[in-house]
Amino acid sequence: MGLILRLLVAAGLAVDACVHWVFAPDMAFVEGGAIGGDVLFRAQASVAGIVAAVILVHAVRWTYALAFLVAASAVGALLLYSYADVGVLGPLPAMHEPVWYFEKTLSLVGEGVAALAALTGLLTAGRGRRASEAAVPRRREPVDRP
Repeated sequence: MGLILRLLVAAGLAVDACVHWVFAPDMAFVEGGAIGGDVLFRAQASVAGIVAAVILVHAVRWTYALAFLVAASAVGALLLYSYADVGVLGPLPAMHEPVWYFEKTLSLVGEGVAALAALTGLLTAGRGRRASEAAVPRRREPVDRP
């Protein structure tokens, strides 16, 4: 089960990274904010790619938590900017885009799968090890009796 979760998280984050990297140049023309849309998309792609690699190498609670934060925040941002025109948010540009197309849907599916798998991994990481340790009887030290 652990290997499947790792692969689902990594694959979902890899899809997210690829879509963001490919569309980053198109986001350079988004208006407003101190941070360009292309910079945001490249940052998201880079972080998602790095976390995908980390989860493959070292799947423990904190890496699942990190993967969940990356994937769930991407889902949240995608849905927010798809359904609400919030305009410029501090240094972030106005990224409202109500149109759905294949790559955007693919990104949402990848991020959603990664978020759900990471949450499952977070909630179950370490439980199998503790259960197996509890099944092994502890060695009792001899008691000296007078």
